[in-house]
Amino acid sequence: MTTSSSLNPRPVFWQSLAAGGLAGTTVDLLFFPIDTLKTRLQAPQGFVQAGGFRGIYKGVGSVGVGSAPGAAVFFATYDTLKQHSPLPESMVSVTHVCSASLGEVAACLVRVPTEVIKTRAQTSIYGPGQSSLSAARHVLASDGFHGLYRGFGTTIMREIPFTSIQFPLYELLKTRLSVYTRRKPLYPHEAAVCGSIAGGIAAATTTPLDVLKTRVMLDMRALGAQSTTMPSIATRFRSIYVNEGPSALFAGVLPRTIWISAGGAVFLGVYEWAIGGLTINVASLP
Repeated sequence: MTTSSSLNPRPVFWQSLAAGGLAGTTVDLLFFPIDTLKTRLQAPQGFVQAGGFRGIYKGVGSVGVGSAPGAAVFFATYDTLKQHSPLPESMVSVTHVCSASLGEVAACLVRVPTEVIKTRAQTSIYGPGQSSLSAARHVLASDGFHGLYRGFGTTIMREIPFTSIQFPLYELLKTRLSVYTRRKPLYPHEAAVCGSIAGGIAAATTTPLDVLKTRVMLDMRALGAQSTTMPSIATRFRSIYVNEGPSALFAGVLPRTIWISAGGAVFLGVYEWAIGGLTINVASLP
């Protein structure tokens, strides 16, 4: 009989793809209301005008479309690069940072369009009652295909620091816990605890970058207009700091930290559970 502890814990490409898709869909749908409240707290028109506590599932359609492929692309890239890194074992943390960062860049090619649509639907920017499909039509009508990638650079600027904190810390916590328990791989619930701690720390420290990302995605000025109408990231940061105060850069930090801490537990716990199941099923084949 083959046990999970005797299996090679390193997933192959298709296993990472399938497990990542399942994990991404599960966490995004489960914690969508908290994400909505966080986005509305960061909206320039204010929490109440952005929708308050009403319609907290607005924009969920875009998440249903984008979560699985985005998370699948991330984990397939992350696991593949991590396993084939040319760096020595002594530089494993650098391997995790580079692998996770490139995984996020690849995932953002899928994720950013759905984030733009979701963010605008969540904050009722096109009026109350607008669906994800309606928001997508508005974006395409006003800005064309490029409008779906508004905020791509800011999202990358947020995701790379975030993932550079989260995944090396996650891997470190798993390694330490494996030494303590004398068991590898860990059980999914143990990996979930590691993911929750790593995600919460990464979420809290990168909140100002998340605020900037939200503001860029909610900017309704037409793309392709006069270049002076679109402020730089530094200008946006300075404007928020001067006009709204330093606390505005941490708007939504509590729901973001709670959401990603709990979401990190579900996301990485489901991923490890799915990987374990897929590995066992493959190993049991004749």
